[in-house]
Amino acid sequence: MAKKSAPKTAPARAGDIHPLLSLREGIDRMFDEFLHGFSAPSFFGANLGGRLGPVFGDVFPRIDMSETDKQVEITAELPGLDEKDVSATLSDGYLNIAGEKKIEREEKKKNRYLSERSYGSFRRSFRLPETVDANKIEATFEKGVLKIVLAKRPGAEATAKTIKIRQT
Repeated sequence: MAKKSAPKTAPARAGDIHPLLSLREGIDRMFDEFLHGFSAPSFFGANLGGRLGPVFGDVFPRIDMSETDKQVEITAELPGLDEKDVSATLSDGYLNIAGEKKIEREEKKKNRYLSERSYGSFRRSFRLPETVDANKIEATFEKGVLKIVLAKRPGAEATAKTIKIRQT
């Protein structure tokens, strides 16, 4: 009787995706499709650069950014947060928005005790155009929406330089 050998598999190539990462991407797609329109992160969070591991404590707010000749406007949807839970800073040409959501619930009844805690934090940074006037920034927070308006300096135009490419 002939002995059966194990099926042969092709050797892994440098561009192949690890089976667990492929599974994770499939699960991410499934949750993204299910949660479409809810502005929720994928099950395992953002792209982790090939590392496995959940980031369940992170919150990813929806951000809109628009620019006109006179200003840059950034709007962040932060439902469930109060203005005291959010900070905005300008540093080295970057606008940094950070926040933390803390929910604690406690119920004491005759035959049971329930205590739940939930925490999540986020931090987003945006490179601002050089034309933004750091002294003319306004921020408002109303009904869970943070709106930051950054005025541009009058007469300031973004500088761009064309770089000549030589053939070698």
